[in-house]
Amino acid sequence: MPENNYDDLLDASGLNCPLPLLKAKQALNKMQVGAVLKVIATDSGSIRDFKAYAEQSDHELLQSFTDQEPYVYLIRRG
Repeated sequence: MPENNYDDLLDASGLNCPLPLLKAKQALNKMQVGAVLKVIATDSGSIRDFKAYAEQSDHELLQSFTDQEPYVYLIRRG
């Protein structure tokens, strides 16, 4: 995965559900439309949470790397 394909980084390692998603929502709200947030999480519940959130919001889940910890998500601000 290229390292420079995001505008901001949120390290939510060690946080349990629902905190990784809540922190990501806060970060996305501060970003410009079209900007990309990279989220790093260790909570397995984040796999389900980020997928559902992207489907229900105007943000786009560009990529997710969930084969092993840490889980990594790239989300474009809608």
